[in-house]
Amino acid sequence: MATSFFSCLFLLLSFSFTQVVNGGVTVDLIQRDSPFSPFYHPSLTRFDRLHSAFRRSVSRMHHFHDHSHKSSSFASSTLISRVQSTITEGEGEYLMNISVGTPPVEVLGIADTGSDLIWTQCKPCTQCFIQNPPLFDPKRSSTYRSIPCESNFCTKLEEATCGSVHDACEYSYSYGDRSFTKGNLASDTLTLLGTSSSTSGPPVSIPRIVFGCGHENGGTFDESGSGLIGLGGGSLSLVSQLGKSSIDGGQKIFSYCLVPLSDESNHTSKISFGRSSGTIVGRHGAVSTTLVAKEPSTFYFLTLEAISVGEKRLVYKDPSSKIAAEKGNIIIDSGTTLTILPPGFHDDLVSALEAAVNAERVSDPRGVLSLCFRGTESDIQIPTITAHFSGADVVLQPFNTFAKVEDDLFCFTMIPSEDVAIFGNLAQMNLFVEYDLDKRTVSFKPVDCTKHYQEIKGVD
Repeated sequence: MATSFFSCLFLLLSFSFTQVVNGGVTVDLIQRDSPFSPFYHPSLTRFDRLHSAFRRSVSRMHHFHDHSHKSSSFASSTLISRVQSTITEGEGEYLMNISVGTPPVEVLGIADTGSDLIWTQCKPCTQCFIQNPPLFDPKRSSTYRSIPCESNFCTKLEEATCGSVHDACEYSYSYGDRSFTKGNLASDTLTLLGTSSSTSGPPVSIPRIVFGCGHENGGTFDESGSGLIGLGGGSLSLVSQLGKSSIDGGQKIFSYCLVPLSDESNHTSKISFGRSSGTIVGRHGAVSTTLVAKEPSTFYFLTLEAISVGEKRLVYKDPSSKIAAEKGNIIIDSGTTLTILPPGFHDDLVSALEAAVNAERVSDPRGVLSLCFRGTESDIQIPTITAHFSGADVVLQPFNTFAKVEDDLFCFTMIPSEDVAIFGNLAQMNLFVEYDLDKRTVSFKPVDCTKHYQEIKGVD
C-alpha cells in the first residue's frame, strides 16, 4: 500500500474559503497552530508553537531512522508502515474541512501530501475513536455507492478483500503506532466548502470521488478530526481524482502559497486545485524542476544538486548516505516543518554559515536545532541561501532558513538525518509552489503569500 501518514504534509487543510476561477478551485489552508484551528492553544507562546512543530518533524524523522536498516529504499513496506505511524489526526500541519454525501456531511481531517487515500469514520461504527463532528451515515446519502472488488481502485490497495455483501471492496490500513482504519471502499459526492465572508465563492461539488468509509478505526486520532485527505501522487488521492473530474478540464495540477509563520496578521495560506488563472511556468521569476518517478508514487521526489551559502556552493553529496547521490534524492513536503538533509552535507552547511555569520554561536536550549546565534535581528546578517534543484535555483530568504525561537535567539531550520531528506514547509514559505503531475514538474516563484491568491499568480 503506497499510502502514508508521512507528510505530515502533511497538510491539515481547512476549506473555509472556496473560490472557483476558470474551473479551478482555491481554498484556505489553515495552519494547525493558528487561531483559526481547533488545535490552537492561546496559552502557548509563538515560540512554544514553533518548537512543537519542530518536534513533530523530528518525530517523523526518527521513525524513518528506526526502520532504515530493514530497507535500502523508500519503497520498503515496513518503512512506509512506520512512517504512517508518525502522522496522526492531532499532528498534521494544516486542517482540511470538506463535506461528503447528499445531503452533505462535514468531514474534518488532515490533508496529507504524503498519503493517497481519503477516508472518514462511518456509521455503523463497530469500533471508532471519539470525534466531535457527526459521523457520516452512508445509508442517508443518495449518492453513496460501494466500489466492487474488480474495480481498478480496489486493486490499487495492497490490503483489500472482497466483502460478503454485493462483492464490495473492503480495505484495511494499519500503522506502526497501532492506529488503523478498516471499512468499505466507496464513492460519493465530495464538496469543497465556501463558508467564509464576502470573499468566498459557492461550494463546489465533485461527484463519484472514491474514499474509505471506515467502520473500525482507532489509535492516536484526535477528537477534533474525523479522517484524512490524501494529496499524494497516487491514483486514489484527491489530486489525482480531481484530475479526472470536470475541475479545470481534468488536469492533475495543484499549487499552494504558504504564509510565513512570522506573519501575525489574519492572512491565511492558500491551495488551488486545477490550473485556475494559468500556470506560473514561463512567468518572470518562476523556475521549474522535474518530479522524479520513484516508489512509493505517493511521495513527491525532486533532485537537489547543491545549496549555496552566499557565493559558496556546496555540492549535495554524502558518501555515508545512500540517498544523496541519486536522482530523486529529496522529498518536497508541505507537512514537514523543518528541512532534513544528510549529515555530512548538513555539517558543511553549518560550517559555511558559522563562517559567514558574525554572531555568537550558542546551543538550542531545547536541543532540537543544531545551529543557533545569539543577538538581535539587526545584528545578525543571514547570507543568501540558494537551493539548486535540477534546472531550478530557488533563492531562500532568512525566514526560510532561520527561525526566531527566543527574543534574541535565531536558529537554522535544517537538521541532519541519515535516512531521509525532506524539503520542508519553512523553506517553501512566500513561494508559489505548483505541482503539474501530467508534465511531471514542480515550479517555484517568489511572491508575497499574504496577497490575494490570483494576484500572486499574475505577478511578474
